Amino acid sequence: MNLTNIITEQLERQNLKLERFKEITSRLFAWGIIVRDEDNVEQRYYDDSRRIENLLTDYFSVAGFRLVHDIKNEFFRLYAPGVQIPGLADDDLEPQPTLRSKLSADVVAAALTLRFLFQQGLVEGGGRITDSGEVLIRFEELAATQQTQLKRQLPELSGDREKLIKELRRHRIIRVGSNFSIEDEDAFIAIRPTILGIISEDSLAAALEFEAVSVESTVDSNDQSSPAKEVEV
Repeated sequence: MNLTNIITEQLERQNLKLERFKEITSRLFAWGIIVRDEDNVEQRYYDDSRRIENLLTDYFSVAGFRLVHDIKNEFFRLYAPGVQIPGLADDDLEPQPTLRSKLSADVVAAALTLRFLFQQGLVEGGGRITDSGEVLIRFEELAATQQTQLKRQLPELSGDREKLIKELRRHRIIRVGSNFSIEDEDAFIAIRPTILGIISEDSLAAALEFEAVSVESTVDSNDQSSPAKEVEV
């Protein structure tokens, strides 16, 4: 019996077809993450992934990938071989740079700042924390905190700032409303708990200690939102 037959047999027990398995694995390889509350499409991906979680874990592990399921926050994240995962032991495999996504310095700096604000929000508590464990901030708070903590400004042009927000959303780091505008002082940005799987406390501490002299060297390069590309952070 070949691998395809074994996979098909296990899928049939969950009333899923091989095509659905291919869709789920392709999405994880391409995006690196499936978050249930992203939209209706991703909700179905997540629910189906839960039904075959053991199969997916075994499938990816054959190639040295690790699939992490955050049950509380309802998301799956795929990590490439050799990646340091916050809170988990290393896998002793050699890192494969070509399997990592390439992030700009602006995205890395913003992610570090969001990690700081997320931790700060958890400590302060109150109305800043949503029922789903997100921390609410405003865009100007992101800009001011990045300047204060990392000594690095956000992009100056409005178009570049909107591109940055879009990129952070694509990596499932933040969530914003459909009518969000960086010009709206009352608009909120929700920092998702997924930020914890990208930037560890050690990485954040290093960035704050060295005041982002080299932002790129302080991140664990864990973001697998596009694992087929190279990460340089």
